[in-house]
Amino acid sequence: MSAGREHHYQAKITWTGADEGPTRDYESYSRAHRIEMAGKPPIEGSADPSFKGDPSRHNPEEMLVAALSACHMLWYLHLSAVKGVVVLDYVDAAEGTMLEEPRKGRMTEVVLHPQVTISADSDAAKAKALHERAHSECFIANSMNFPVRCQPVIMVAKASAA
Repeated sequence: MSAGREHHYQAKITWTGADEGPTRDYESYSRAHRIEMAGKPPIEGSADPSFKGDPSRHNPEEMLVAALSACHMLWYLHLSAVKGVVVLDYVDAAEGTMLEEPRKGRMTEVVLHPQVTISADSDAAKAKALHERAHSECFIANSMNFPVRCQPVIMVAKASAA
């Protein structure tokens, strides 16, 4: 059996909050940081506001939910194109749940809520079924140790009068 192809990713994380003071105690330091990937705009990050973070910046928990949603969407669009489902619109309001316990925390679930509009001549049953396949193909969902569920809604566009 042959080995799979490896893909490598790099990100540079820099604590930008150091100018506001060192980590003398939990209350006093800034959680501000910058996430950089070569050739792309930086992402200004912080901790979740529950952990003294800046609510105007992205936090790791949100980005994990976004990564799961984006991975699913990209697989879904790919499979739709290959299987003849014409997607006109795709919006997902994904939600993640984290359980905070004493001295530790963990994500317990992410639920994707994709709302997909397909062309009038596309098969709605096939469009819905492709979500299961997209979920099973998503690299990021396959890497999680918690449930990632998908609750899709398929809408069929009205046929245009010729």
